[in-house]
Amino acid sequence: MPMSCPDQPLGRRRVLATAAGLAAGAMLPLTPARAAASSFTNPVIWQDFADIDVIRVGDTYYASASTMHYSPGAPVLRSYDLVNWEIAGHSVPTLDFGAKYDLNGARGYVRGVWASSLAYRPSNRTFYWLGQIDFARTYVYTATAAEGPWSRLTTIGTPYYDAGLLVDTDDTLYVAYGNTTISVAQLSPDGRGQVRTQQVFSTPSSVGTLEGSRFYKINGQYYIFLTRPANGQYVLKSSGGPFGPYTMRQVLLDLRGPISGGGVPHQGGLVQTQTGAWYYMAFVDAYPGGRVPVLAPVTWTSDGWPVVQTVNGAWGASYPSPALPAPPRQVTPMTGVDTFDGTKLKPRWEWNHNPDTTKYTVADGLTLRTATVTNDLYWARNTLTHRIQGPTSTATVDLDVSAMRDGDRAGLALLRDSSAWIGVKRDGGVTRLVMVNNLTMDGSWNTTGTGVEVAAASLAGTRVRLRATADIRPGAARTATFSYSTDGSTFARLGPAFSMGNDWRFFMGYRFALFNHATQALGGAVRVTRFELSVP
Repeated sequence: MPMSCPDQPLGRRRVLATAAGLAAGAMLPLTPARAAASSFTNPVIWQDFADIDVIRVGDTYYASASTMHYSPGAPVLRSYDLVNWEIAGHSVPTLDFGAKYDLNGARGYVRGVWASSLAYRPSNRTFYWLGQIDFARTYVYTATAAEGPWSRLTTIGTPYYDAGLLVDTDDTLYVAYGNTTISVAQLSPDGRGQVRTQQVFSTPSSVGTLEGSRFYKINGQYYIFLTRPANGQYVLKSSGGPFGPYTMRQVLLDLRGPISGGGVPHQGGLVQTQTGAWYYMAFVDAYPGGRVPVLAPVTWTSDGWPVVQTVNGAWGASYPSPALPAPPRQVTPMTGVDTFDGTKLKPRWEWNHNPDTTKYTVADGLTLRTATVTNDLYWARNTLTHRIQGPTSTATVDLDVSAMRDGDRAGLALLRDSSAWIGVKRDGGVTRLVMVNNLTMDGSWNTTGTGVEVAAASLAGTRVRLRATADIRPGAARTATFSYSTDGSTFARLGPAFSMGNDWRFFMGYRFALFNHATQALGGAVRVTRFELSVP
């Protein structure tokens, strides 16, 4: 992505941006853009999108994020103003990295798609996604449009941990990667293999751990933007080429963040607007909701180092909005109603591990046929998840249970390593509404509790509206409640409040989840006709 030279006199700065607006090393004026008419508030997205890599292609901004064991992986977000975002697609269509991602004999919880990189190559007008899986190898996917289709270009034997991909001014592809020991690799011209790799920096013991590489170029100088988890950000700079030598400077450390009870903004990436302004998009640890993106303007010192602009010594809860051209359209909201129209799921949805594609259909409604016989939701395939909107939000789902069979369990869950759900059990020809909690995992992500039924109600008909409300403010009580309606308007609470966990080690935040699994035999089904994510 382009970076401008901050120490060059304004009158001598030339605009070298390509038509794509993304040639590495492009110089754009740093004169402040026209006064913004409004402000934005942080977080810019109060949903779980961690390890952000952000780029600009022309007048459009794109970002990628970690998804771990959810499929499809690596969502591609799109924005026209850096503040309002939509999900355009996913760079990793399926987690075809082994049987554990199919819940087949093993499980891939907290593995899969970690911090990875998104880049655009103007020479062939192609998007690139690059990331390592299971410390084994690196995968590269490409697409000519952000929404896809994405396809695998290659695998590379070196696992580029927490990688940052740079398209240089001469079109050479470089990757910065590593934990504490930072290396740079040069890829072949077609991006399919590695030409060379070399260690370029060793983190001083006084700093600790550095990772989360993002790789940039500023008019002949190379920058590797690094995070100190989970409270700092550093940058390396080289005037001697992509392989160094590099010098280091601290960007931020223990900076107060904009979310009460949340952590220090860190990790993420830098991006330059078409008017020459710079922004840093980081994330804040805000469990139980996950890691959420925040945005701040960046200026540059006379000797070429980035400086995050703060408000009263903290990352601002509000800043003037970026002064940018009017967007060509409004982005698709991340909240609202989905009636599952058409024949494909919208990009807001991700499965818990890969789905069995023969066991669900989308056709003006979502049909979930049982795909697994298990008494453990963490082993059940075809559990469909949706990020929770902060600070509080409500998920409401309309469920037709007429095709359930004895032993089936279906409903709406709050899914993480400690989970609970409201839904329907069918046993002995009788269907009941239940609230279940105490679904738990240990620190190795093995199941330690398959759930305890703590409340129940009778269900006379075959249609029910289920609701879960979650308060994911990290400094609050982290409570969730469940309720149901049989007439579509009057809701009755079912069960006690559920206290959501906030341990960071699962990394992903809580999600609303739709599920249907068997405990006796396959063959049953439920139909979801409407899902709504709403905020107060």
